[in-house]
Amino acid sequence: MLTHAPVTTMLPVINMTRARAFYEGSLGLIPGGFKPDGKFVYGVGGATLALFPKPEGTSADHTAISFQVPDIAACIAELKGLGVVFEDYDFPGLKTIDHVCVLGAEKAAWFKDTEGNYLCVHEDLVQAAPR
Repeated sequence: MLTHAPVTTMLPVINMTRARAFYEGSLGLIPGGFKPDGKFVYGVGGATLALFPKPEGTSADHTAISFQVPDIAACIAELKGLGVVFEDYDFPGLKTIDHVCVLGAEKAAWFKDTEGNYLCVHEDLVQAAPR
């Protein structure tokens, strides 16, 4: 039933102006505009990313959204040039080298937005078989 339903990822933001500056200036997303309920939306790869005001912010300690990219190293370099700061980890089973961790069939790198949401860029190492 939901296989073909459009998806919207909802991200809480404390300061909409600051968040929009990050998503548009640092990540290069094209603004879609405000919705009547106060959300601000972006079209991203056939899905929707919605920022919604939440004065108390977020306390999630997991990845809120991951962007699939064809070349993670090039993406990291470009985003760093735009001021994005990447996280580095050294935990059992999760170690980054040059901000990148290899997780099975993908490489991934994490960063936070201005509102404390964890975001990720990932590159698939193996192409999925056609269905």
